[in-house]
Amino acid sequence: MKLSTARKPLLVSVLAALAALAVPAHAQSLRELYDAARSYDAGYLAAQAQAQATQFRAAQSESLLRPNVGLSAGAAQSVSDTPLAGTRNLTAATVGVSAVQPLINRANSAAVDQARKSLEVVEADLASAEQDLMVRVAQAYFDVLGAVDTLATAQANKTAISEQLASAKRNFEVGTATITDTREAQARFDLASAQEIAADNDLRTKRIALDQLIGKTGIEPTPLAQPVVLPNLASDDVEGWVAKTADAPLVRKARVGYEIAKLETRRADAGHSPTLDLEGSMGSAHNSGSAAVSSGGKGVSSNARIGLTLRMPLYSGGAIDNRVKETVALEEKSRNDLDTARRAVAQATRQVYFGVQSGQAQVLAFEAAESSSKLALEATQTGYRVGVRVNLDVLNAQTQLYSTQRDLAKARYDVLVNGLRLRQAAGVLSVGDLDTINGLLGR
Repeated sequence: MKLSTARKPLLVSVLAALAALAVPAHAQSLRELYDAARSYDAGYLAAQAQAQATQFRAAQSESLLRPNVGLSAGAAQSVSDTPLAGTRNLTAATVGVSAVQPLINRANSAAVDQARKSLEVVEADLASAEQDLMVRVAQAYFDVLGAVDTLATAQANKTAISEQLASAKRNFEVGTATITDTREAQARFDLASAQEIAADNDLRTKRIALDQLIGKTGIEPTPLAQPVVLPNLASDDVEGWVAKTADAPLVRKARVGYEIAKLETRRADAGHSPTLDLEGSMGSAHNSGSAAVSSGGKGVSSNARIGLTLRMPLYSGGAIDNRVKETVALEEKSRNDLDTARRAVAQATRQVYFGVQSGQAQVLAFEAAESSSKLALEATQTGYRVGVRVNLDVLNAQTQLYSTQRDLAKARYDVLVNGLRLRQAAGVLSVGDLDTINGLLGR
């Protein structure tokens, strides 16, 4: 049995076509797509709008500690008719300014502190939304690259099998092979065609998902530079990563929520406390008409007043006491929510950490398997040429090589995305981490 001497050059050309397919003419980097997503993604923009709204709400609460000034004005005309005085009329116009400055009000002070704390909550939400957007963009980005690699692998596998099929047919025609070789090659070729169709459809789906996330069409992600050298993303011990979760957005939000709950207890307890306000007013009145003399005289009169007003609650029917008990219970709930958040974030961090470590080990294993598969294919092709291997052996070796290359590419992408997830779980994910991955991409 004799195989075409073009077999080895064919493998080289297929691998070259695989690389050419993976390098688009106008590729975009991960950082470029993330910057585009920040101005398009509805979830992230909603978190931004919520943060702005909360800032204005907190500013509203500051008014509880500031003077409240009001202007009042009025005009009235009255007519009276009595047997002794006859018909008399009175026209009165008044204008005045009043102001109240709270001096002591524990409830208002607690409300202002709560509003200020609410800013920390939305800041944590915004940080969480931003980190989530980074991970979603990276996942969609590498999903497309993975689908491109899968399609290229399927096409390369189909091309190699088609050559093997043609060789089997030629050998059968000259009587150096059986019909079994041809049928086996034909079955593999049909299967490879089906896999190519499925891979092409999957690539289209992944592109649509990325386009929808970024708000643009025709996006071509930049592939990883060759040779691929991944950073050691999980170099620290797992407890070192868990220690970083103390300031993770979810933990920070739960911690601030607990502080707000304690302020609510203080605010409720303030219902027992007195309030003291500084109050002042100033105004003038103008009277005219036949009844003006008996109403204080004609012309303009003025008045001014300033003083302190003390208010002390004595009995509220038990409302204040029960409100305090309610807030104490809610405070305990918030404390437990904080513990739950800490434990959940720590557990998620450990899980992702070990996932990254496993992924790094898989990459090393697939790299070794790729080298072994290339050598196995060359040996099998040589054995086929000298007659100690059959056509099915070559087909299996080819399929194993391309499957290994596909799995290796996916394992690399998974390590990079899970590295971002690890930093997200620990609450330390930043744009700089995207720049680090950007440095691994081709130019």
